[in-house]
Amino acid sequence: MSIDWARAHAYFSKFPFSLLLAGFSVVYGLCVKARSGAYHHGVLRRQQLPGFVLSVGNITVGGTGKTPAVIMLARWAKKLGYFPCVLSRGYGGKYREEVLEVSNGREIRSTWQKCGDEPYLLANKLLALGIPVIVSKKRYLGGRYAVEKFGSELFILDDGFQHLGIKRDFDLLLLDSRTPFGSGRLIPWGTLREPPRAVRRADAIILTRWKEGSEGDVAIKRYSSGIPIFSAEHRAEKIVMPQEGGEMRPSALTGQRVAAFAGIANPDSFRATLEELGAKVCFFKSFGDHHLYTSQDLIELEKAGYEHGARYILTTEKDWVKLQGMGSKNKMFGYLAVKFEIIGARKRLFSLIERKLEQLTG
Repeated sequence: MSIDWARAHAYFSKFPFSLLLAGFSVVYGLCVKARSGAYHHGVLRRQQLPGFVLSVGNITVGGTGKTPAVIMLARWAKKLGYFPCVLSRGYGGKYREEVLEVSNGREIRSTWQKCGDEPYLLANKLLALGIPVIVSKKRYLGGRYAVEKFGSELFILDDGFQHLGIKRDFDLLLLDSRTPFGSGRLIPWGTLREPPRAVRRADAIILTRWKEGSEGDVAIKRYSSGIPIFSAEHRAEKIVMPQEGGEMRPSALTGQRVAAFAGIANPDSFRATLEELGAKVCFFKSFGDHHLYTSQDLIELEKAGYEHGARYILTTEKDWVKLQGMGSKNKMFGYLAVKFEIIGARKRLFSLIERKLEQLTG
């Protein structure tokens, strides 16, 4: 069972024993430092996959948009002529296998309950391109499986920045442009997985959810001297209404009363996106990250939608994968699909990665 650290921090910080949490954070920080040092000095050995390893990750427990970034990079690698594979740990999944094949690039071979909601979403989004998705707590074993089964030669580590056991060729770090270091404190007292200086391991940094006036680049320059910094946004792509079998442009929400809900690390970002599209969010419900929805949840959401006079009841695409097959035929339910877009310097980012690829392949 995975811990929703963001929600736990918000809850426990209200109580007097926050000092106790601060003590645990100190211990956690020492463990992180010792582990990182052990890999850096060769005490712990990194395993090497026979191909190019591209890691995508962050240093906070809050969502920074890794999933759409992984989708963008997988599509890029395929377009370049490589045979990519996505390797994920499968947070929230109930699988017991050492290696689980979520997708072989031709068909989905798992359920979201077993593999986790994010790998399942990745598998569905990348299926048309023939890109396999594998989950394993030991991602090296997942990579070896992909080599033997699919002939994969480029591996994308989903949420791989802290997975130091695999040698990587390019470390791409995603930071939220609004709060790049979260609360500024390590878990469990704060939301940082690692101290801010860990950004120095990155080959490139992307400030996500970039808006004019964001100051994230100023905050990280203290730690990121010489590291290329890019900005990106999560752009609304379309509104999908599965029960109606149709799609709408995001602009269709302008002036519409919308009830919404989300079970992601940063649900407020979803609400903000809807409001930026011009929707009148008349009701909003936040659930914990990787929330397991029940039929009762749907009944209550449907009731809230009617009570608040909503035209639509919307959620995220990641949440929607867990709602399929739950029996609701209400045509008000739908989801917002987003895409990850580098602002202004897309070619430069891909050129950096390609340069590393060329060095590896000779």
